[in-house]
Amino acid sequence: MKKYFDFGSISVISITFLLFVIALFTQGITHDLLLEAGVLLVSIKLILMAYKTAVFYENIIQELKKLNDCLNKKT
Repeated sequence: MKKYFDFGSISVISITFLLFVIALFTQGITHDLLLEAGVLLVSIKLILMAYKTAVFYENIIQELKKLNDCLNKKT
């Protein structure tokens, strides 16, 4: 999992979550808390999309290597 989540991604999630918890205790359940929750969800969604993209590209690279090996064996 560390292969796909770099330090920046983990720090963004942790800082956003920390700010969300701070907003929860300082403001209570208000409209601003919903905005904080939206920011948290958007940042997590972007990082998860980056993770899925990294896994997808890793699979493509493996398939291309297999094709390259097959082509090299036939020639």
